[in-house]
Amino acid sequence: MSDKEDVKNKTIVIVGASSGIGRGAAIELAKLGANVVVAARRSELLDELVEEIKQNQGNAIAVTADVSEREDISKLEREAIYHYNHIDVWINNVGVGALGYFWDIPLDVHERLVDVNLKGLLYGSHVALKHFIKRKKGILINVGSVDSEVPVALQNTYAATKSAVLSISSSISEELRLAGYEDCIDVATIMPWAVDTPWWTHAANYSGHAPRMTKPDDAKLVVDEIVKACTDPEVKMPVGGKAKASNLSHHLFPQMTNKMTASLAQKESHKGENVADTTGALFSPMQEGRGVDGDLRERMEKEDEQER
Repeated sequence: MSDKEDVKNKTIVIVGASSGIGRGAAIELAKLGANVVVAARRSELLDELVEEIKQNQGNAIAVTADVSEREDISKLEREAIYHYNHIDVWINNVGVGALGYFWDIPLDVHERLVDVNLKGLLYGSHVALKHFIKRKKGILINVGSVDSEVPVALQNTYAATKSAVLSISSSISEELRLAGYEDCIDVATIMPWAVDTPWWTHAANYSGHAPRMTKPDDAKLVVDEIVKACTDPEVKMPVGGKAKASNLSHHLFPQMTNKMTASLAQKESHKGENVADTTGALFSPMQEGRGVDGDLRERMEKEDEQER
């Protein structure tokens, strides 16, 4: 059976859909015939996304939501059920970042990362699973990171929250098995390498340099993996060769991999131009970073040319 037949007429909730891989996944899944419920803080971008989907004969609704607010997640569930009667797939695409040495990042920024990346994921997962258990059917997709396996320096609390994503996904998967739901409810964890999306523009930054990472992947690579997880989910889904190699290396040589990755992160960071500290989009949305791609690779190429 093709992916198009698998997702056609399914209702798929996508949190974090105003830009980046969430937006890309919404567009692709709508093309495949899914009913898409998109959520984020930037209402105007959600409305533009829904209009784009409808112009291409797709079905979608938008719900403005901050994932760190429990009531917003409850409202998201209610709206999805009101319009489409049920939810088949819930995608927790939540993830704000903060770059820099741990002690240089203010505590309220660390706290905000926990509120969004961990609490936001817990709220969405809890609502989705309660619904799936009632229906005895559903797929929960949590978007983690290569940081879920490898603790990346200069991404400290972000890496910690993404490690928690894999941990909670694995625990939930086992609990579903113990409770007798393993044949009807699935949990997947998407684990990409650094991706060229607006995440880098939206991240808080206390590193002193414009954010960058070695050879970021194209967003489409992750979008395709999310689409795959909607029909063929796995508890751990590393995305692309770099993420798979990094995870394997960490399992075989954890200390060496940690040191190598840390040195790589610092080296790349120092290549970026000097910039002032910023909280990015953590506490309030920003106008910048509106598409699927983030133009990170283009900027990095220009910086590398200037360095030569």
